[in-house]
Amino acid sequence: MRSGMEDRRVSTQASQAGSQKTGSQKTGNQKAGSAGTGMARTLRITFSLRNTYRVNNILYALKQIPLVGRILPETLYQEPGLKILANIISVLWEIFAALIGKGVYFLILLGAAALYPSPEKRALFLYLMVICTVLGGFVNTYMFNPTKDKYYALILLRMDARSYTLVNYGYALIKLAAAYLLFGLLTGGLVDLPVWQRVLLPLFAVGVKLFAAAYMLRDYEKTGNASNENKVGPLYWAALFLGLAAAFGLPAIGIFLPETASLIFMGLGVALGAFSARRILRFAFYREMYQELLGDWMDQMDKGGASKTASAARKQSEKAISADTGITSSRNGFEYLNELFIKRHQRILWRAAEKIAFVCLILVLAALIALSLYPEVKTVVNELTMQFLPYFVFILYAINRGTGFTQALFINCDSSLLTYSFYKKPGQILKLFRIRLREIIKINLLPAFVIGAGLAVLLFASGGTDNPVNYAVLVVSVLCMSVFFSVHYLMIYYLLQPYTAGAEMKSGTYKIVMTVTYFVCYLMMRVQMPTFIFGLMTIVFCVAYSVIACVVVYRMAPKTFKLRL
Repeated sequence: MRSGMEDRRVSTQASQAGSQKTGSQKTGNQKAGSAGTGMARTLRITFSLRNTYRVNNILYALKQIPLVGRILPETLYQEPGLKILANIISVLWEIFAALIGKGVYFLILLGAAALYPSPEKRALFLYLMVICTVLGGFVNTYMFNPTKDKYYALILLRMDARSYTLVNYGYALIKLAAAYLLFGLLTGGLVDLPVWQRVLLPLFAVGVKLFAAAYMLRDYEKTGNASNENKVGPLYWAALFLGLAAAFGLPAIGIFLPETASLIFMGLGVALGAFSARRILRFAFYREMYQELLGDWMDQMDKGGASKTASAARKQSEKAISADTGITSSRNGFEYLNELFIKRHQRILWRAAEKIAFVCLILVLAALIALSLYPEVKTVVNELTMQFLPYFVFILYAINRGTGFTQALFINCDSSLLTYSFYKKPGQILKLFRIRLREIIKINLLPAFVIGAGLAVLLFASGGTDNPVNYAVLVVSVLCMSVFFSVHYLMIYYLLQPYTAGAEMKSGTYKIVMTVTYFVCYLMMRVQMPTFIFGLMTIVFCVAYSVIACVVVYRMAPKTFKLRL
């Protein structure tokens, strides 16, 4: 499998950069005078390891892009020019990843502070910052996130666990502080934050992270169980939900901390962080802790190299499968195969769609109650219903079950059947494609119908329209949006089949297409067009896209619908 080959390639290349240094590092760490040199050496090895892994992934992704992959040489990983390009992309991605998340985070808090009616924007912003930063300190710990680069460094290369952890955690905190300081200085003026408060923001964020890490290290010393931020229980989710409700719900009714209280809380966070740094520096069981955290990686590599993400996806899918007991079908051929698949995956297909439909129904009923209690908003709701249909492109994109459907198809069906030649014949592919398309359309139409019918009812309850055709256009256009996403996801799956035999996604083109799909749907929210015109355009486009999809799948899927290496 490719992931196993990649692990050996990365570990070999990283070893060339750091194996000699790692050996001398052990001796150096025993001498107090060379502590700084040991940390700097660890940082260099870490960057070499991480960059090697990223570069190999970038080169592999380039090789998977149609046309581009044919131009690139087979000895891709040995080409110095392409490696330089990949290194540049890797550095740019490091900078982008460090900034984009925090930029969006600051914009969300600023937007929330601006939307609430309270005139105390500065106090409200600081309150939101305090609550959300505390939640983020425990949700995104950096230290307790088992990742592949940690497996390479600590398990394969046997780097000093304490030195590696402190260097990488310190680097993560520096990036965090830099992003907070940059966006604090840039956006603080929008809520009239004094300069000293803008400078306090990164100190508070770092302090919370240090306190959270120290608390989890202390918990490990007491219980022997390492906290894994990717494996949390119901109490964790309940606390997170309550925290978010307090952050964004209470201000809606005018309840939030005054500015002075938030500043005192931030100062306390800085003090706790400074106090917690001592425990982090003196903790003596980093290797034991990471051996427990990285246990899944070690088991997976021993079993053939499937990635942690892929293994988790497979396990999650297997848990959601109903037992075979009582599941039968009276159909034949592909219809028999499809019916068994649908029945076995009720929990992740129909039940998920039913839950989404139920939530949508509750929201529609709540809106109708609001219209009856506050008649003065009927005009606004009527105008929104007639002008903002394009917003529902993104909403239908978000709730569509296409990705879950295709992933389940591969893991529990196609990964085995694609080894048979009859399964890849054009006629058979098109026949099964139509059957599966019918099923995923039926699943997605349930919540779409609730949304479309709900919009029509809201339009009628808010004052109606002079053109009765608008009611039908609202319902039909939303249904067509749902059909479009069903066709789109299934077609892309057949044309780009992104999974390896180990259920690991390895298609750069697939990721690009999914990213473009997201941005196009997001940009549709900026379109303001009358419901009648946009609805008709949506219906025509959906019909044309469905016909083209069937033709393209028939002609190209026999060559593209295959297992990846």
